[in-house]
Amino acid sequence: MKFYEKELNLLVKSNRFRKRKIFDENIIDMASNDYLGLAKKKSLLKKAYQRLSKEKYHSSKASMLVNGYHPLHQKFEKKLMKLNNFEDCITVGSGFLANIALIESLVRKKDILFIDEQYHASGILATKLIQGKVVFFKHNNYEDLENKIKELLNNKNARMIIAIEGVYSMSATVAPKEFAILATKYNAILLVDEAHSSGVIGKNLLGWYDYWDIKIEPNYIKMGTLGKAYGSFGAYILASSHIVSYLENRAKSIIYTTSLSLFDTSLAFENLKYIQKNKNTIKDKIKSYQKIVYDILGIKVDSLIVPIEINDNKKVLVIQKELQSLGYIVGAIRQPTVKKAIIRMIIKLDITKKQLINICQIIKNRI
Repeated sequence: MKFYEKELNLLVKSNRFRKRKIFDENIIDMASNDYLGLAKKKSLLKKAYQRLSKEKYHSSKASMLVNGYHPLHQKFEKKLMKLNNFEDCITVGSGFLANIALIESLVRKKDILFIDEQYHASGILATKLIQGKVVFFKHNNYEDLENKIKELLNNKNARMIIAIEGVYSMSATVAPKEFAILATKYNAILLVDEAHSSGVIGKNLLGWYDYWDIKIEPNYIKMGTLGKAYGSFGAYILASSHIVSYLENRAKSIIYTTSLSLFDTSLAFENLKYIQKNKNTIKDKIKSYQKIVYDILGIKVDSLIVPIEINDNKKVLVIQKELQSLGYIVGAIRQPTVKKAIIRMIIKLDITKKQLINICQIIKNRI
C-alpha cells in the first residue's frame, strides 16, 4: 500500500519532486558546496590518513562526554580557537546538529530568540523544540530587528539571542555588521551560522567576523561546518568557555550523539592548514572568478554562490538538464527552499576560467 502516493503526485505536478542521483564523475561540478575544490586534493587526503594511522584507534567510539573525545578533536579545536580568536570550541557531528544544539539549549523558557526569516532549515526546526519566544525579523534587516527588540524590552528577565547567517546559502547575501553592534547594545547573544562564509570571505578567509573585522566578545558565537569550504564533514562551535561548558551539559545533539568522525576531523585539520597557508592565492582566485561572473552575467557576489532568479519551476529544471547535457551540473532550487525558483551556480575554484566563462555565457543566452 502506498501511504503517501497522493502527496508525491502533487510534488510531481508542481515540478517540486526531488530524487537523489549519482552524476557522471567527469561532469563539471558547479552545484556542490565544495567551494575551494579541496574534495579532489589527494595530497591532503593522504596527509589526513597518515595523521590518523598513527593513532591507537580510528573510530570515535562514543559520545564526546563518555569516551569519544580524542586528542585529534582537541588539537583541531585549539587550532580553530587560535585562528578565530575565540575562547573555546567544540566539534559537532554536522551543521544541522550544531544548530539544533545551539538553539534548543540556549533558548530557555523565558528567553527570546530573534531569528532571520531566511535562516537555515535546521535553525527553523530547532525553534519548534524550545519553550522560549521566537521572533522572526526581515531578512538582513537590522532596523526591523531593533524595532522588534524595543517592543519586547519590558521583559527584563529574558535573555535575548540573535541568530543570523554570515552568508545565506540561497540568496548569497552577507549579513551587515550592524547585527554585532545591536547585540552589544542590547546585551544579546549573537549566533552566526558561518556554514557558507568560513573559508570563503574575510581577510584571512575565516568568515563573517573576519570579513567585518569584528573584535570577538563573550556574547558572540560562531558555528561553522566542515563539509563545505573545508572539504570534509562535521561542524564546530566557537564561543566563550562559559557557553561551551553550558552546551556540553545541555545540548542534546552533543550529549547523545557519537563524537565527530576522527577521519573527518583529521581531513578538516589538513584542509584548514592548507587554506591558511595559501590564503592569498585563494583570495586572488576568488576575486578573479567573481569578476568573470559580474562581467558576463552582471551579478555581483561577495562569496562563491551565484543565485540566478528564474521564477519558474519547470524552466529551472529544463535549464539544469540542458547544462547537464553540455557537461555541467548546477542546482535547480525550488520551493520550499526558496520563494522563487533559482539556478544556483557555485563558482568552485577547481574549475578553470575557461569553463567558468563558458557556462556563464550559456546561462546568459538561456535567461
